Amino acid sequence: MRQRTTVTGLGERFQLLNEIIADVVKRHRRDAHNVKLLAVSKRRTSAEIRQCALLGQVAFGENYLQEALPKINDCQDLRLEWHFIGRIQRNKTTDVAKNFDWVHTVDRISVAKRLNDQRPEELAPLEVCVQVNLDGALNKAGVPPGQLTQLLAEVSGLKRLRLRGLMTMPEPSEGVELQRLPFQQLATLLAAAAVDYPAMDVLSMGMSGDMDAAVAEGSTLLRIGTALFGPRP
Repeated sequence: MRQRTTVTGLGERFQLLNEIIADVVKRHRRDAHNVKLLAVSKRRTSAEIRQCALLGQVAFGENYLQEALPKINDCQDLRLEWHFIGRIQRNKTTDVAKNFDWVHTVDRISVAKRLNDQRPEELAPLEVCVQVNLDGALNKAGVPPGQLTQLLAEVSGLKRLRLRGLMTMPEPSEGVELQRLPFQQLATLLAAAAVDYPAMDVLSMGMSGDMDAAVAEGSTLLRIGTALFGPRP
């Protein structure tokens, strides 16, 4: 990986991060068009998002609905692509369905149905990734792998949602080879699902500390925040 240098501004971090991603993509012989940066903008201001958008970034990920809605409103003239990547609470599905283009964290049919029913007719279907809990941690969201096939079948019947892929957040581990294991498992699950659902072509996996492993195993969306925006306030 390219040697990291000390940078001070968002423009420099944006350039360096994209160079690092390009190096990783090239090293693993991936098509650069199939690996995209999702800028995680939680705890960031509308001004920072605007600055990042002016540099060419389009897709932004938010974890917290109450924090995200004012920023979406402030930046509506920029035609950005908003991804909800936090845990979905049942009482917040209306605002998620109305304001986001993507949701990465669908893990139960009750939430999927609410998102479907609350998606405005004038908007395109909501792009959905199903979150998979690969390590079985009880405190972590996500559908167990053994229940994935049933959930995909149920979600596929909802007309205001569009199944696009899978997402996971594995437990941190040291070393690329260990990091690759859960990403390899998710890629295998996606390949099996895509036989029945050809539109499923997205692997939302990989962050700053494990992007190398994620790209190696087929990630198409890297969720990166601190390496782009700098330390959180």
